[in-house]
Amino acid sequence: MAAVTSLDASPAQNTSASTDLFARALKVTPGGVNSPVRAFRAVGGTPRFMARAAGPYLYDVDGNEYVDLVCSWGPMILGHAHPAVVEAVQRAVTAGTSYGTPCVPEVELGVEIVDRTPVDQVRLVSSGTEATMSAIRLARGFTGRELVVKFAGCYHGHVDSLLASAGSGVATFALPGTPGVPIGSTADTIVLPYNDEAAVRETFTSHGDRIACVITEAAAGNMGAVAPVEGFNAALSSLCREHGALFVSDEVMTGFRVGRRGYWGLDGAVEGWVPDLMTFGKVMGGGFPAAAFGGRRDVMAYLAPEGPVYQAGTLSGNPIAATAGLTTLRLATDEVYARLDQVAATVMGLVHEALSAAGVPHVVQAAGNLFSAFFVDPGEVPVVRSFADANRQQLHQFRAFFHAMLEAGVYLPPSAFEAWFVSASHDDRAVDVIASALPKAAAAAAAARPEGTG
Repeated sequence: MAAVTSLDASPAQNTSASTDLFARALKVTPGGVNSPVRAFRAVGGTPRFMARAAGPYLYDVDGNEYVDLVCSWGPMILGHAHPAVVEAVQRAVTAGTSYGTPCVPEVELGVEIVDRTPVDQVRLVSSGTEATMSAIRLARGFTGRELVVKFAGCYHGHVDSLLASAGSGVATFALPGTPGVPIGSTADTIVLPYNDEAAVRETFTSHGDRIACVITEAAAGNMGAVAPVEGFNAALSSLCREHGALFVSDEVMTGFRVGRRGYWGLDGAVEGWVPDLMTFGKVMGGGFPAAAFGGRRDVMAYLAPEGPVYQAGTLSGNPIAATAGLTTLRLATDEVYARLDQVAATVMGLVHEALSAAGVPHVVQAAGNLFSAFFVDPGEVPVVRSFADANRQQLHQFRAFFHAMLEAGVYLPPSAFEAWFVSASHDDRAVDVIASALPKAAAAAAAARPEGTG
């Protein structure tokens, strides 16, 4: 079919080219995708292969247009193909794509990150996984300890030691969450319930002199958007300081997206505490592979070549990625963040209104301008505060809702356990497309039945 051109268009979409491409991809790539989050395993059907993007819209290989509520999982804060970012990248490419030496853009991007956050120094890498892996190694090297505390439902990249599932009891030494990760890799990882300060205190009472660090998403976005309860991050910072551990705040997802200073600007800057280490990604790369970790000067001094903790990367500080990230951050003004907050609030209200009208039990909530619709009974789960809460969703309802939105030209994350994202380019037309799609999608969710039932 042709691209959607009117606000009330919701025809059945042609996906033949995507289907053909997926068949080809399955022959050369496991699952047909290069990251599991892109697959439609959780919702069924064929992933859409995109050909281009502009502003708030994605265009697939069949010519279908979608309002994008994924935004490349966060980086596209300005919208796709922002002219100033494209122009800056084009200029940078003409000067060479990689030097293997220090370069000007990496220094300027580092200065921008330090200026926006409480870190004293920063080291650029190429992915969020690299950032968290390096931060954990640095924390262990600095403290001389081995134990790492993380929270169920918080994702910190596919680092072996952090791919751990929650065990029984308050503080359980976790088993690996995926085949291929040896038990020894997670033997020094403790998984606790998110937003459970008492569990953290008990763990420090039992293991405080062995804990190298506590790592948490500044606000969880990988079990849906789940904000820390008031004072939770502050308590983590305080407990780490009291016991000589480091507090690692993972802002790969929230950094520079929920505000100029990331989520720390919404809690730490107000409450008066500072993480020892922070990780960044996504927005700071402007759509290119770039990430970073940074922190206190004395901690960062342990990093090679200044200190004994080794970390390296051939493409770290790549001039093209650094240019894209620097341009994006400089364009992320107060007006941009105000627009993000406004659009997120509007879409959240529309989703709540449509699901309520259709009689679908749900909770819509936000962490900054990240937000999610949870298909849970609000009588039982009035606020989703943990992975256990998120796991009480009626996934069959989300699947029906997802596909109805997709048919109407709105691209949602293909999982009930992901945050939704908007950009500053989401204009009135994009919001109207979402509003037009929601009633039918809510009705589809209301009519959905679990697999195996009538």
